[in-house]
Amino acid sequence: MKNVKTTTILAMAFISLTVMSCKDSKKEQVNEESHTEMNHDNSDGHHDNDTSEMNHDNMNASKDMMDSNAQDSDAKQVVADYMALKDALVETNKDKAAKAGKKLESTLSGFNVSNYTSEQQKELKDIIDDAKEHAKHIAKSPIAHQREHFKILSKDVVDMIAITGTETTLYQQFCPMYDKGSAWLSMSKDIKNPYYGSKMLNCGKVQKEIN
Repeated sequence: MKNVKTTTILAMAFISLTVMSCKDSKKEQVNEESHTEMNHDNSDGHHDNDTSEMNHDNMNASKDMMDSNAQDSDAKQVVADYMALKDALVETNKDKAAKAGKKLESTLSGFNVSNYTSEQQKELKDIIDDAKEHAKHIAKSPIAHQREHFKILSKDVVDMIAITGTETTLYQQFCPMYDKGSAWLSMSKDIKNPYYGSKMLNCGKVQKEIN
């Protein structure tokens, strides 16, 4: 009988120890899971910050690209209007040249210089103001005076491109006969003289390529 009681007591003690051990094990497991979740949350929070910074950088890069595209668009349009004017003078078409001059004046008036450096902005403003004045005169002058103003306007456009750059290869061409020598820009190597038109259409040479 004594042995039975002893066995029963030992069994109950073993069961109690087992239950306590299980509780401690579960508690440790809960603590480990909680710690893991906290670390996971911290990791996510750090990742969110990185993502936020990356998104911010991407937004800034996109803005810079948009600003750059806007600048390129302005410069491209000036070149396009200039080429239309040049072609009109090659044809000795006063009315067409006047229309192109007026269009160029409008484009120059809307030229955005705000995203260039302070020094570049000053230079561009001076160039644009001068070019606008010559474009304005071309819009209302006879063909001979249009060509006189076109000579100085060509220098203005060359100076502008030196700052803005160009995605299209341009050719600076030169006529030694007109007004002691005069230059102009073309998108083609072929010489089509805007100062003499059909009178001396092929008078001139390519001075240099502008890329």
